[in-house]
Amino acid sequence: VMAARGVPAEACVGQLVLPGDVLLLPAHPDEDSERLRLGAGAARRGRLLCGPGLRRSGAGLMATKCGLLRHRPAGGGGGGAFWVDSQQKRYVPVKGDHVIGIVTAKTGDLFKVDVGGSELASLSYLAFEGATKRNRPNVQVGDLIYGQFLVANKDMEPELVCIDSSGRASGMGIIGQDGFLFKVSLGLIRKLLAPKCEIIQELSQLYPFELVLGMNGRIWVKAKTVQQTLIIVNILEACEYMTAEQRKEALAKLSGT
Repeated sequence: VMAARGVPAEACVGQLVLPGDVLLLPAHPDEDSERLRLGAGAARRGRLLCGPGLRRSGAGLMATKCGLLRHRPAGGGGGGAFWVDSQQKRYVPVKGDHVIGIVTAKTGDLFKVDVGGSELASLSYLAFEGATKRNRPNVQVGDLIYGQFLVANKDMEPELVCIDSSGRASGMGIIGQDGFLFKVSLGLIRKLLAPKCEIIQELSQLYPFELVLGMNGRIWVKAKTVQQTLIIVNILEACEYMTAEQRKEALAKLSGT
């Protein structure tokens, strides 16, 4: 019934949706031309964004993944964003995503980078801050790269860069040799990247550490000692299956309070 007729999207927030389900949007005739302009850019007042797991369908949205429907209200009134929170493990490259990759080969002027997708991504040696034909970056096979997708679609090879539109590194580039790299679900990564994430705030009070989060489900962490690094890794891996109370109890034991 849901797939054939559709149900209001607001009524399904927090509930399970299946591929093919049609979600109807609120009827605002005066704003429809503005509200239904879906895209991944910055949201204007009253504009509705269509996130992962959904696509535009007639007067509403159609689910393309199985998961829980989420909604974030817009700051300036109507609109906001809808997306499907799914436990997907295989990463599909998306233009603009920041990811952690592993350099697997050098081929001419390009590096081949494993980003966890179905194929390797390419990275030009000129896609680093300050890089020129004479001043090449010191990138070796096996190095970890934190970069952003410049090209990512089903018809072309994914392409990474380690500079922003101004040519600045902005934190991207080669990740230090020390530290620990591990993989988590894409759902946990989205939770950790949320503004004012409680998990990150609580961990920062435990030990000082460096943390790099990739949208492809990879996390790199480095603390002062190997023991502290492994404790943070274990907490991050376990927090996906812990309630907020269980997490705070575990952190309290570690901090000795």
